[in-house]
Amino acid sequence: MITVWGRRNSVNVQKVLWALEELDVPYTRENVGGSFGGNQDADFLAMNPMGLVPVIRDGDVTMFESNAIVRYLAARFRAGVLRPSEHKSLAMAEQWMEWTQVNVSPAVTALFINRVRSLPEARDVAAAAAAENKVAECLLVADAWIARNDWFAGHDFSFGDIAMGALLWRYMGIDCARPQMPHLMEWFEAVQAREAFRRAVMAVPRAKDLADWKRIEKETA
Repeated sequence: MITVWGRRNSVNVQKVLWALEELDVPYTRENVGGSFGGNQDADFLAMNPMGLVPVIRDGDVTMFESNAIVRYLAARFRAGVLRPSEHKSLAMAEQWMEWTQVNVSPAVTALFINRVRSLPEARDVAAAAAAENKVAECLLVADAWIARNDWFAGHDFSFGDIAMGALLWRYMGIDCARPQMPHLMEWFEAVQAREAFRRAVMAVPRAKDLADWKRIEKETA
């Protein structure tokens, strides 16, 4: 049985839970981080010295970093379900997961912090505007790729879709201007139809402000 440390409203934890659900791997989860705390305790820091979630333990393997965890799970369980067996598809899954982490994730995070997770007086308006523009720019790139492919790795769903799917769910709940991205939204409809995504990601409501975020965190524990 795999143990996951992390709160359910963390987008990085959601990626790991989504992968586990797709792979039908049993797991238990411990609430750590955010209002639950515990991520600076000595026992937790021994697992991840950065004090961040998620962390997993699978027998004698303890891991942090959400994308690395997702790829590990995809390689370890049910070969071919999340990790493409064909080399070109695997390359695309790896490429788009890294691209999403480097380009989309920081911008969505900055936008989310300054539009949802901060009090109005503490928000950085300029940083939020820059992040909004950066996300839009990136999503147009993703839209162009998905216009020619069913999924980010090509014909089949893979771990290459997980990072973008979790981030896009968060992004779509933020009050901001969005680009026209019809192909990506069609892809996102297919993502939302997946039961594993519904259980791991959509089951946690999206917050409109800081108070809402804190309430949801407790209610989805």
